[in-house]
Amino acid sequence: MAKILRAALIGAGIMGLNHARVYSEMEDVELVAVADVDPKTVSRLVQRFRVRGYTDYRELLDREQVDLISVVTPTEHHFTVARDTLRAGVATLVEKPIAATVQQGAELITLARETGVLLTVGHIERFNPAIIALKGQLEHGALGRVYQITSRRIGPFPSRIKDVGVVIDLATHDLDIMHYLTDSIVVKLHAEIGRRLHTAHEDLLSAVLRFENDIIGMLDINWLSPNKVRELSVIGERGMFVANYITQDLTLYENDLAPYGAEWPQAALMGVTEGRMIRFKVSKKEPLRAELDAFAAAVRCGGPPPVRPEDALLALMVAQKLIESGAYGETLCAVDDHGEVWEPVQPRRHHLAEIAAGAIA
Repeated sequence: MAKILRAALIGAGIMGLNHARVYSEMEDVELVAVADVDPKTVSRLVQRFRVRGYTDYRELLDREQVDLISVVTPTEHHFTVARDTLRAGVATLVEKPIAATVQQGAELITLARETGVLLTVGHIERFNPAIIALKGQLEHGALGRVYQITSRRIGPFPSRIKDVGVVIDLATHDLDIMHYLTDSIVVKLHAEIGRRLHTAHEDLLSAVLRFENDIIGMLDINWLSPNKVRELSVIGERGMFVANYITQDLTLYENDLAPYGAEWPQAALMGVTEGRMIRFKVSKKEPLRAELDAFAAAVRCGGPPPVRPEDALLALMVAQKLIESGAYGETLCAVDDHGEVWEPVQPRRHHLAEIAAGAIA
């Protein structure tokens, strides 16, 4: 029988509670401790899951011997808490985004490398069965050449989110999935953002992305819609795939004029017309369970992280560039193949006062 891994949780909000539930259901993992700043929350989890509870996560790290830990705190605390868990030598899954800033995320990656401690990031949509099936279809050339990938992630405002806006909270999901499906990086982007109801951060994003392999990406994200939609479409030579994150359905709308058979892809594409609609059989599974299963397996075998922290850092980096583009009304371009250096297409506009001051000086 495989060794039972001892797990802990830091941060017991809605998502943290889901982590605790899944850990408690896993046969090869034992949830032994939880930490949260709210004593009432800790008390409820202690009673429900029969674990030890702490209001100071540092006390948990000092007293408990654990093999893996989930950091599910607000984004602004990701860096400090994950830094401490890595220093304690505990394999760490930090919920997305990896940190509040790119610099903090990079520091966590460096620390994980220096200490040799496994670090992964909770980009849960990687484990959605519909996305996994879509990835497989694309890798087998089901669409031929891919033209465009579009993501809609809209719904009502979640009152629990106070420290970030839709770009960091939601768009990081879609940016990571787009990188994952296209096997390419964003080299150019333009964003329009708005703040309509949220008092501190943007709650609306519309953005266009160009990837290095010439695929166009589009993002439609907000906290303003009364209905919740989580949908991704991919258009290519042979038609269009539509993946529904919520129902985990994957549907192909065929282009009836796309050639099939041994002559593909040499045959010329003659045009586009409506063909068959094919709904793929996708075995449903809770993405969080799949994610934590993969995390536990990586800890047990010393394998690579289920989601590389470098991938999570790239998603955060592009998300921050979307905010910058929206704030200044500029199109931004990456100038290296890691997305680490960015320059605006046109020189940044200066305020008249700054120009005047420079002229006087």
